[in-house]
Amino acid sequence: MTSGAATQEGAMMRHTRLPGESAEYLAAREELRLAEIDLMRQREKVAARRRALPPGPPVDDYVFVEGPADLDAGDTPVRETTLSELFTAPDRPLIVYHFMYGKLQTDPCPMCTLWTDGYNGVAHHIARNADFVIAAAADLPALRQHARNRGWSRLRLLSCGDSSFKYDLGSEDEDGEQDSTLSVFTRDDDGTVRHFYSAHPRMAEDIKERGIDLLSPVWQMLDLTPGGRGDWYPRLDY
Repeated sequence: MTSGAATQEGAMMRHTRLPGESAEYLAAREELRLAEIDLMRQREKVAARRRALPPGPPVDDYVFVEGPADLDAGDTPVRETTLSELFTAPDRPLIVYHFMYGKLQTDPCPMCTLWTDGYNGVAHHIARNADFVIAAAADLPALRQHARNRGWSRLRLLSCGDSSFKYDLGSEDEDGEQDSTLSVFTRDDDGTVRHFYSAHPRMAEDIKERGIDLLSPVWQMLDLTPGGRGDWYPRLDY
């Protein structure tokens, strides 16, 4: 998509018509635009490599529990559902966000809450292309109460604290310490569920938090400002 405000002067492209922009500012802005193009193209190359991954390993048909689809209908009846049953069609991928709540994470994670606030707003768009659920180790009533507090009316909420799902996918350790993760699964024609891809905040010893930042627009918006994101962290209330 191109902007009607974009103008091109020689090899330079300007996105504004402000008369007070200095030559120094324009030159720096042009260098930044070219760097942003390089970054965009690199992201697209990485996305293509991700899509080209070979078939992942088969996974267990993990069991989850969930309550009524309507959060305001209370927390019962509770029913069990399996990982394979979360797919609504054979050719659709399944996206699972591992919410940090339950076991050693006795309070809902503020960072996960920030992400999930956003997912609630776009879940109906994601549903056009993929199935999407939120899974936490917390007991179902506690998870659903937090969802009611946040107004998460568009999300399918699952409790998986009694299974090894989070441990096997790397979002929980042996002691029950939680971590945020996003996992993608596929289902073969014969019903076999395979792990396709998982993203974790921790990408290396020196990258402990930024592995899934692109999945929330908040960080990208703050990175556009002079101060950047700084050391700001979300809270459950402001």
